[in-house]
Amino acid sequence: MINSKIIRLVHTDDCVSLLDIYGPYIADTTVTFEYEIPDADAFKERIRNISGTYPWLVCELNGKIVGYAYASRHRERAAYQWSVDLSVYVDPEYHRNYIAKALYSALTKILKLQGYYNAYAGITLPNEKSERFHESFGFKLIGVYENVGYKFGKWLDVGWYWLKIAEHIDEPPNPKPITEICGTKEFKKILDDAAEVIRL
Repeated sequence: MINSKIIRLVHTDDCVSLLDIYGPYIADTTVTFEYEIPDADAFKERIRNISGTYPWLVCELNGKIVGYAYASRHRERAAYQWSVDLSVYVDPEYHRNYIAKALYSALTKILKLQGYYNAYAGITLPNEKSERFHESFGFKLIGVYENVGYKFGKWLDVGWYWLKIAEHIDEPPNPKPITEICGTKEFKKILDDAAEVIRL
C-alpha cells in the first residue's frame, strides 16, 4: 500500500534511479532521440548543468522514484531566455497514476514563479497518448518538423507543442534561477499541491 507521495527537487544521487526509468526509453523507443544510454557520471553532470537554473523534479512513492520532469533552455540566443523546453518520463508501471500530470502541474507553476512565459514540448510522431496528454494540459500544436530525426532505421517527425505559462508583458525581468526561489513557502506549496494530484 502506498502511503507516501512526494514531489521534490532532484539530487545528483538520484541519477541511477532516473536512468532506470530513462534507459528503456532510449533503448526501446523513439520518444527520445538519444542512441546510447549515458553512464551515471555523465547523467550526474547533466543534472548539475540543468538543475542549477531550471526546475528538475522527481516523484517518489514510498521512497521509490517513479517519474521525473524538468525544464531546460529552449535556444541559446538572449531573446529566447523567457522560453523553456519540457521533458517528462514516468515508469510505465505508474502511467495511470497521474504522475506526469502532477509533475507538469508543479513544473509550470514553478516556471511562472521564476518568470518564464513559454514552454515547449517536442513529441515524436505519432504518439497519441503523449499528444492527448499535452493537449489536455493546455498545450497547442504549433508545427511539425518533418523527417527531423533518424532512429531504428526510419525517419521521424516531431510535433512541437506550446504552452503559455504567463501573460506576456513589455520589458519582462530576467527569469530567476531555481536556487533563488526554492526555499520559499510558495514553492513548497506548489510541490505539496502537485503531490495531491497523484492517484493511488
